[in-house]
Amino acid sequence: MGKYYQTTPIYYVNDAPHIGTAYTTVTADALARWHRLAGDDTFFLTGTDEHGLKIVRAAEANGLTPIEQADRTSERFKEAWKLLDISYDDFIRTSEPRHYAAVSALMQKAYDNGTIYLGAYEGLYCVSCEAYYTEAELVEGRCPIHGRPVELLKEDNYFFRLSEFEDRLLAWYDEHPRGVIPEIRRNEALGLIKGGLRDISISRTSISWGVPVPWDHEHVFYVWYDALINYVTAIGYGVDDERFEQWWPAVHHVIGKDIIRFHCVYWPALLMAAGIEPPPHIAAHGFLLVGGEKMSKSALNQITPAELVPTFGSDGFRYHFLRDQPFGPDGDFSYEGMVARYNADLANNLGNLLARVSTVVGRKCGGIGPAPNPESPIAGVAEAAYRDAAAAWERVAPSEALEATWRLVRETNAALEAAEPWKMDPGPAVDAVLGDALESLRILAVLAQPAVPRASEEIWQRIGLEGAAADQRVPAAARWGGYPGGLPVRTGEPLFPRIAT
Repeated sequence: MGKYYQTTPIYYVNDAPHIGTAYTTVTADALARWHRLAGDDTFFLTGTDEHGLKIVRAAEANGLTPIEQADRTSERFKEAWKLLDISYDDFIRTSEPRHYAAVSALMQKAYDNGTIYLGAYEGLYCVSCEAYYTEAELVEGRCPIHGRPVELLKEDNYFFRLSEFEDRLLAWYDEHPRGVIPEIRRNEALGLIKGGLRDISISRTSISWGVPVPWDHEHVFYVWYDALINYVTAIGYGVDDERFEQWWPAVHHVIGKDIIRFHCVYWPALLMAAGIEPPPHIAAHGFLLVGGEKMSKSALNQITPAELVPTFGSDGFRYHFLRDQPFGPDGDFSYEGMVARYNADLANNLGNLLARVSTVVGRKCGGIGPAPNPESPIAGVAEAAYRDAAAAWERVAPSEALEATWRLVRETNAALEAAEPWKMDPGPAVDAVLGDALESLRILAVLAQPAVPRASEEIWQRIGLEGAAADQRVPAAARWGGYPGGLPVRTGEPLFPRIAT
């Protein structure tokens, strides 16, 4: 067991959260929850990115100051994450004084090390990306990510000598073959490096909404070189060296593929320039598409968590996006697919398992749960479910982890169908069948907790256990034989009411 530092990207406050940002955040939350179950000392960070031209323009369009825009939208992210039971330990805002201090300290170190210089820059700029592009990188003259026209900007900027880090970055990638996953995203990052690195602009004089450059207050840092530093701000960089040293080697970034350039090329180079080891674990997922298109305001295809949670609940929302979207490639969201997954896996399988077991225990065992059979054939299924789920969570494959977990659901339901305890007379035979099913439910309450935390706690309580599923620790809590028997088992409302199709 060790330290585990999980991060999400920090989200722009120009607009409210949608299911794309929610997908990233739920994935990071599930990973953090799994590592808590595994006994790791876990720290989970999310937050909002509040500087830059995009925020200034959004504020102007809404008749607000930049900080008013940031205050309002940051709260909307917190509300969305509360709705989805996101268990973050810290919510960072880049407008906070602690972040200004960390940015100043890190960038001053890079400057003192000779990797930053003053120059003039003219280039094609996408406000939505807050990034410059070359003509060759554009698609029909538009931003390759957002499909929007770019702007020609010219001003005096400070530059980072990125071109000097090509060999060091390639060597680092060679030394860390799993530093960026999955392989397709690692190859994208390597392609950017091997394609040749140019020095990049890291400051602006055309706006004042940003972190001032400490050695030249006429400049503010370009938003990405401010935002990326949030990951070290939250663990004490520049103010608590001991805390920073404890947490930084354990950092795990979860990002979307559209920000690979910044996280997998610019960020490690900047850290090297400041004398800090690059982040050893970056997991980048594909786009969450709607009707085959990336979500955007201009496409009018943004869907918010608040539109789905009233129907599916927070657990139904979380389970769908973790189970139906394999981590890495692009995925396509459909409401019909979400209903089908919810009804099949949650209502018909897990929910039905709990309902039928608790009902039959009430009828055949006087409401008192019997102990499991130590030699039950389901014990081997449970052991394999844990082994495969744990391996999948470790390699950032939530959909595979949940597939492994739900094998135990299906096999336990199949065993009940075969034995038909509802037709049996009270006695040792029915006790053995129901005891095994209760033990499966106990293990499922633990293994499913990262995806469906509310349902896991409800299962835990209904089968008479004390404490909380989230407080258990694997692998011990996943071993067969932990249900003691002799506990009151209660029935209740359906765990996952079916949704009409």
